[in-house]
Amino acid sequence: MVYISSWQEYQEAAEALYEKSPNTTRYCVKWRQGADGAGKLVLKITDNTTCLKFKTHSSVFLNRFDALNLSLMQKMQNRRPTQASTVPSAARQDTP
Repeated sequence: MVYISSWQEYQEAAEALYEKSPNTTRYCVKWRQGADGAGKLVLKITDNTTCLKFKTHSSVFLNRFDALNLSLMQKMQNRRPTQASTVPSAARQDTP
């Protein structure tokens, strides 16, 4: 297995892999803490024929990792993101 070095490339490939085969795709997240206190984040997504991996020691990728998780979870739930209504429910009036 080869690690993808570019985050943008990994994110696009991971989302495309899930869209290609949603029933067989698995997503794994590993965090390893070293003896020196440095951590390593390893992401892996596979559909049993293609395996994509990404690893980093940088905390800069945590926001990107969070965005990828949110995107994949929305696809797994088969929902589109909704925006909260700005009108409070008490201010709405039902028409007969």
